[in-house]
Amino acid sequence: MKLQVFHETSYRYEQPVRRSIQMLRMSPPQTSRQHIIQWQLTLPAKATPWIDAYGNQCHCLVMDQAVQSIVLKAQGVIELMQTDQGEPEGPVPPAVFLRITPLTQPDAAIKAFIEPFRSTVKSRPYLGLHDVMLALLNHMPYEKGHTQVGFSAAQSFAMGKGVCQDHTHVFLACVRHLGLAARYVSGYLNSADQGHVASHAWAEVWIGGRWVGFDVSNSVGADQGHIRLAHGLDYDDASPVRGVRIGGGNETLDSFAKVESLNFTQQ
Repeated sequence: MKLQVFHETSYRYEQPVRRSIQMLRMSPPQTSRQHIIQWQLTLPAKATPWIDAYGNQCHCLVMDQAVQSIVLKAQGVIELMQTDQGEPEGPVPPAVFLRITPLTQPDAAIKAFIEPFRSTVKSRPYLGLHDVMLALLNHMPYEKGHTQVGFSAAQSFAMGKGVCQDHTHVFLACVRHLGLAARYVSGYLNSADQGHVASHAWAEVWIGGRWVGFDVSNSVGADQGHIRLAHGLDYDDASPVRGVRIGGGNETLDSFAKVESLNFTQQ
């Protein structure tokens, strides 16, 4: 499956920003499952490439001149391979992803929710976690506009609705509470459901010597048109764009992502 991706994030400020630093994770890695045919970043200044502790491809963008807007673009073509092998271990031992973070801290309500699944997950982890995924989406349906970027798993679970980031944080809180290593993945999704934006997030769990993906928001394994960008302990480690600035006043953020299939039959 060949997919074309376009992603644009723009920041506009009411006053000039005197200096800013942006950490970008907008370049998908080459893996056994995804082949990068072409990829390009269009940035307002030269960025320094680097690899973070998790093995993610990153760029550091420093803006020293005064600006009132910053526009970041990523686009390219990726071919996804059909495979059920999952992702290999990578540079970081799976045990690292047992660590609970402030965004994935389970509270009493989350612990009570996941406890009935403990025996099933232990004996049949893949099927048990699939049941957890379905139950979680039933408890908190996909609905925009109710949660914020900084919401923790406990806050999102209490809200009873949320988006992919919220689903992933709660799922991670549940899985790590059961003693399984799990990580947050950011990326893109090719989906016919226009209610779910192309920019996406899902979870991976270390099962049977490989990382297996679970997309709670769509109740599927993360092998259905999923393009990975980065992974980490939570959103803070894997978000496509993070930064700090001096000046600027109030900020307006707009982000747009589109994924289109290039597979078609010639007549």
